[in-house]
Amino acid sequence: MSSELNERSVDDARPPRGGDRAQYGVCAFLALLGTAVIVDGLGIAHVTSSTDPVGPRAVPVLLGVLLLVVAVVYAVDVARGGHGEPEAGEDVDLSMGSDWRTVLMLIAAFVVNAVLIEPLGWVISGTLLFWGTAFALGNRHYVRNLLIAVTLSLTTFYAFAIGLGVNLPAGVLQGIL
Repeated sequence: MSSELNERSVDDARPPRGGDRAQYGVCAFLALLGTAVIVDGLGIAHVTSSTDPVGPRAVPVLLGVLLLVVAVVYAVDVARGGHGEPEAGEDVDLSMGSDWRTVLMLIAAFVVNAVLIEPLGWVISGTLLFWGTAFALGNRHYVRNLLIAVTLSLTTFYAFAIGLGVNLPAGVLQGIL
């Protein structure tokens, strides 16, 4: 009797063979994305030089092919009954609902950054982004977070300007930075 119960429990725990339709939707999305990346990559003009014999088209085509391979492998895994394991190591109570207040505060921080980056510049809008994100995630060390946010914004500003040669908007600090 108990071996019969154990066999039934194991069979009930397995996902049905053939997979989950939602997972096939993910496979289809990956395949469509891979196809779009390949088509877009093939639209890039084939330009080569002595310093770049491959040209700019190779990376998008390679990424598109890899997305298609992942879509096919994932579809085969789902068809064989594969499924993701539930989170075991996270300290998350899955019975609780979503924390919409935190999500909305994070969205607000990103929207404020997007709106203020041109008029105020990256350093000020980035500082507000970093500080607002820390605040939304529950950190209440306001002054320390502000100092860290200013440091991150200045560091990324100069890393982009000096290291990458990309000038982020300076905004009202034009001429000072």
